Amino acid sequence: MKTEMEKMRSMEAYAFADAEIRTSFVHAKKLCARLNRISSVDEGYREMIEELVPGLPASSEICPPFTCDHGHGIRMGEHSLINYGCVVLDEAFVTIGHHVKIGPHCQLFTPQHPIDYRQRREPQETAFPITIGDDTWLGGGVVVCPGVTIGRRCIIAAGSVVIRDVPDDCMAAGNPAVVKKRLA
Repeated sequence: MKTEMEKMRSMEAYAFADAEIRTSFVHAKKLCARLNRISSVDEGYREMIEELVPGLPASSEICPPFTCDHGHGIRMGEHSLINYGCVVLDEAFVTIGHHVKIGPHCQLFTPQHPIDYRQRREPQETAFPITIGDDTWLGGGVVVCPGVTIGRRCIIAAGSVVIRDVPDDCMAAGNPAVVKKRLA
């Protein structure tokens, strides 16, 4: 039988009030609060961010202030940057490729609450992974919704809301974001 954490990571309905999930959430909140009182060049920053986001490559950076729900659901490639003020709700995995630039105040959301209002009253939800391909740039204030894959070498214009997948080598913009042109 799967744990609630295993269900959370595998796109199944899960109980977010579960003790293991709650412990993970509290751990991340405490680390984010400490992290958001320093800068990325301060002593202790690297140790703290690597505790929050295990496996973060030395060549990649997350600039505080930064908020996430768990941290261990974020997978970042080499030479990637998450700029100031970003929010990553990483109930499902958020995979960020190599050489990715995520502008200030971007929001990456994996949880999806039930559509039926009666079900929303319960402490349950489902989460869908987000993938951002290599060499992609998200302008400031971009929102990426649950289950979206953004391809390689893409540009997502500032302020866009991405609700559908974006193919490789495309520039997308708007709310909802639509492909405006091919880049290759």
